[in-house]
Parts: sequence; structure tokens; C-alpha cells
Amino acid sequence: MATTEEVKGWLTGRLPKEWFAGAPEIRMDEDEIWVIGTLPDVPASGGQDAVKAAREGAIQRFREGTREERIKIADEARQRFGKNLAWGAKVGDQTALFTHMAVPVMTRLRLPERELLDTLVRSGVARSRSHALAWCVRLVAKNESSWISELKEALSKVGDVRSQGPLN
Repeated sequence: MATTEEVKGWLTGRLPKEWFAGAPEIRMDEDEIWVIGTLPDVPASGGQDAVKAAREGAIQRFREGTREERIKIADEARQRFGKNLAWGAKVGDQTALFTHMAVPVMTRLRLPERELLDTLVRSGVARSRSHALAWCVRLVAKNESSWISELKEALSKVGDVRSQGPLN
């Protein structure tokens, strides 16, 4: 299985330099690789609506203008790493992801957890139990982001130590 560093290295050598302002953000799990690049901000006269529209236009222009090459790179990445590659672009505070996956995850919940999900559905906060569970995961990610970051960092250190072990 490829490491995030290996994927980053390969993409650094493969992505056209003119696409992004700086190195893109690379995220991955067992199923998918995300490449989210920052585009140069676009000047727009007018208020917030004009700025938002200009940024959306820049993201759309990037999406359309790079489609064939992105598909080619994604196909190569799928062959090399065995994962789908999803693209995204960021301008200012706006981010858009293109063709990313929503992967089903099996879970077993007891009555109190199901009641919570059903309350979110009945109240209109969520469309389904699945949507409610995704909402809860996003809420934990938002409210516990520093703890989650520490946990990821600790896991990374475990991986580093494990890779130096006698079985490698």
C-alpha cells in the first residue's frame, strides 16, 4: 500500500506546475486520494457576491480547462496506487471538490444511538439515518479538531516507528 508521502512525491512530479499556487493538499484513505489545489485569487469589483461569483468562475474554468489532463493523471494514479483520485480547487475561502466518493460504512448501533439518529431525521436536520450519522461525524470533526489532529499525529509516529522495526 502506498504511503501519503509516496503519493505526494509522485503527484509533485506529475502535476503541471502552472495549475496551482504552491503544493496541493493531498489527503487519502483506503479508498480514495484527494488532490486539492489552491488557485490564484481573482480580483472582483463589487461586494461579497461579486467576489464569490468570481471565485466560483475561476474554479469552474480550472475544472473545465484541465479535465482531460486530470482524467489522464487519475487513470495513472488508479493503476499505480489502486485508488480513485478526486480533484478539488480552492480560491480564497471557497473550495470545490469534483467527483469525489461517498463510501458506505457498515456500523452497528444500539437503541440510544438509533434514537438520536431518528430524532435528527424526524426533525428535518437529516434526510436519513445515513445522512444523520455523516452529520454527527462532521460535528465531531469540527468540535474536536485539535484532539483529532493530535490523534492523527500520534498514529503517524506509530507508523514511522513500525516502519523501522525488524519485520521490514
